[in-house]
Amino acid sequence: MMKRARLVNMVRSVRSDPEDGGMMVRIFIAYAGIALLLFALAAAAVLWMSYANVSPKSSMKRMASAVSADFFIDMLGMEATSMKRPGETTFSGGKIGVYLAERMFHVDPSEPKSLLASELPALRSGQPGGGLIAKGPSPADGKDGTPAPSGTTDTPGGEAPPPEQGEPPQTGTGTAPDPAAPAGGGGTAAPDPIPVHKPTTEGRKVAFVYHSHPRESYLPELNVSNVNEAEDSKTNVTLIGKRLAEKLEEEGIGSAHSGVDYPTAVQGYNWNFSYKYSMQTVKEAFAQNKDLAFLFDIHRDSAGRDITTASIGGKDYAKVYFIVGKKNERWEQNEAFAKRIHEKLEASYPGLSRGIWDKGSGGHAEYNQSVSPNSILIEVGGAYNSLEECYRTADALAKTIAALYWEAEKVNAPASVSAKGTTSDAAAVAVHR
Repeated sequence: MMKRARLVNMVRSVRSDPEDGGMMVRIFIAYAGIALLLFALAAAAVLWMSYANVSPKSSMKRMASAVSADFFIDMLGMEATSMKRPGETTFSGGKIGVYLAERMFHVDPSEPKSLLASELPALRSGQPGGGLIAKGPSPADGKDGTPAPSGTTDTPGGEAPPPEQGEPPQTGTGTAPDPAAPAGGGGTAAPDPIPVHKPTTEGRKVAFVYHSHPRESYLPELNVSNVNEAEDSKTNVTLIGKRLAEKLEEEGIGSAHSGVDYPTAVQGYNWNFSYKYSMQTVKEAFAQNKDLAFLFDIHRDSAGRDITTASIGGKDYAKVYFIVGKKNERWEQNEAFAKRIHEKLEASYPGLSRGIWDKGSGGHAEYNQSVSPNSILIEVGGAYNSLEECYRTADALAKTIAALYWEAEKVNAPASVSAKGTTSDAAAVAVHR
């Protein structure tokens, strides 16, 4: 009854004072209009996204994939006490300040030298926000401080590089010396060297290269300037994967490549299901090639050029970044595989690898790595690198992977190598042990 009396009194006061009543009506209409406008804009945005088949910008997508489930649980816990986790949470103490500093300014408050890292690449040990498992050596030479590799033809000072695996040593004239040839250049010419048999997998496909985000591209190859627009249906990271597969073939490693464009191949495509689509591609590849042992999901990063570029022997290369996801229960095996490639790559091309990043167990952090201990995600360069720089890196990566494979083949030679030089999957298994 009291509530009814109050309501009656309010109505009477409005009737007695028409100006106050008119003001309240205008305020109500204004609020209702704003609410309807926001509702209409939201509905229009949803309809536009569904019909235009668009996905969030790359920066938003990467941030969402990097945030763990605990982050969202802690956000809910701030409002609903029943969902609050015991002990330390994402927002405990100064954690939120540290997180914002790392994400917005690329500075780690707990590491003073990170304040200088943006200007002094030698101090940079990896991107904030991730767990850097392994990193390249401290820079020393070159455009961005990385010395030239010991195994490339661009060795400074005119020194001859070490011979490639399986090739005879080279002299200044490009031919191997014959110990039996007379000194002084007299007598008969030295016989041609006996050709060295190059090992192959003899038609067996043991490596598979694919792309969960096939449209990731590079700004120098596109007519755009915004990193969020560095995507294309044709000129994209699939060209790098194709180059890697071709170079692995040249090294005797039977390889297959998938450049399927999921946004056009999958009806009702949704970027958030990218790894679901690529997992299907991996399963189809296994069905076609029972000998597959290596799986490489090639991406490109969105970091700045100074972070994703190495100068080696006077030429620019796109740096590689190995990503390991702990959502895979056997992630240690994949990490060991990535570490072997990282170390081998750094031995020949110092500074080419940015290291190995542990993405934790949140978001998409499985990356199809549970299907094989020799499955890894590799980011080749960033949006500001050119295809030429990425091709150089793909060539170096192919040589490194092939060297690891054939070294493992030698270890297993008595049991796995026939008279013709073929290998079994035991060589591939040895790589990750």
